[in-house]
Amino acid sequence: AGAAAEARFISSAKGKGLFATKNIRKGETVFVERPVVSSQFLWNALYNYRACDHCLRALETAEENAQRLLGKSSLVLPHPELCSIRKDLHQQCPRCQVTYCSAECRQAALEQYHQVLCLGPSRDDPTHPLNKLQEAWRNMHYPPETSSIMLMARMVATIKQAKDKEWWIKAFSQFCSKTANEEEEIVHKLLGDKFKGQLELLRLLFTEALYDEYLSRWFTPEGFRSLFALVGTNGQGIGTSSLSQWVHACDALDLPMLQREELDAFIDQLYKDIEKESGEFLNCEGSGLYVLQSCCNHSCIPNAETSFPENNFLLHLTALEDIEAGEEICISYLDCCQRERSRHSRNKILRENYLFTCSCPKCLAQADDADVTSDEEEEGEGETDDAELEDEMTDV
Repeated sequence: AGAAAEARFISSAKGKGLFATKNIRKGETVFVERPVVSSQFLWNALYNYRACDHCLRALETAEENAQRLLGKSSLVLPHPELCSIRKDLHQQCPRCQVTYCSAECRQAALEQYHQVLCLGPSRDDPTHPLNKLQEAWRNMHYPPETSSIMLMARMVATIKQAKDKEWWIKAFSQFCSKTANEEEEIVHKLLGDKFKGQLELLRLLFTEALYDEYLSRWFTPEGFRSLFALVGTNGQGIGTSSLSQWVHACDALDLPMLQREELDAFIDQLYKDIEKESGEFLNCEGSGLYVLQSCCNHSCIPNAETSFPENNFLLHLTALEDIEAGEEICISYLDCCQRERSRHSRNKILRENYLFTCSCPKCLAQADDADVTSDEEEEGEGETDDAELEDEMTDV
């Protein structure tokens, strides 16, 4: 259908970039992309954020979602007809009972990776190798979560199940890879100070659960570390929420002014109450590997942004400005608050998490600014390190 963007090699230092193949208007969708593989975060699932095991679509109705986040089962949402959740379509794996939003997702998971990963009746057996792996991961990687060992498990399972194994290995090898020291830095960031011992423990558990002769390189210390770094560098956060879907639908209603004001006030209050009760963890969250999105370079003044408006893993890249044919399409790896900070602070975050120094127009224009962070910035330092590790969690 004549894609609006294509990946091109820029230089060995920068790797690939994504470029517009035609003029794109502000507000236009540049592309919609499915991940090669994705997975919900483990604590997120444990805390009852119920999502389709394949596409991460939220499974609770908007009302159930709000009731759980508020800790209040009596809450009633107006306009229930605007909730998009279809419980009549939900299906479970008959062997292990994980839940899918539809027959299509159950089938897609089964065909791609679930035959290998289905725990069957061992789903609650703590001694099963896959459960031991997940438990070890949860004990190393607390919320806010930025990655999941199950993303790597699904990569291995996908290749194990595939008829054309080489095709998948090639698909995974498209993602940006790093040198040994860079890999070490990323893994360090994901696992913290005890990373060498933890990485070895994970590797042994990963091997026990999933070893495959064909992929033997991935199970060596070097291969496992690069697999880890690949997911740490390229993983894109995915957030879904039936409540936010419902809110978007409410926003689109054509209401008389008084009713509009009442509904807006109700929604504002609801979010305030939820924040008191559940903090910032509103969404079903996971991460995925997206071939095109992973080619997007960072800019502190991005001309595009990613979001998940379909309440599942389908990533929409939307233009924030008019983009001309031939122009590079950039997203921001920093959230709005981080983008407002000094060049020095922005680059500190980018170097620590993505191993590069930014030279976007904004950073070049601020190149002569003093390399100190202002006092109020210092206070904010260190609070959000974990949350910054992966591409910012996208509002849905």
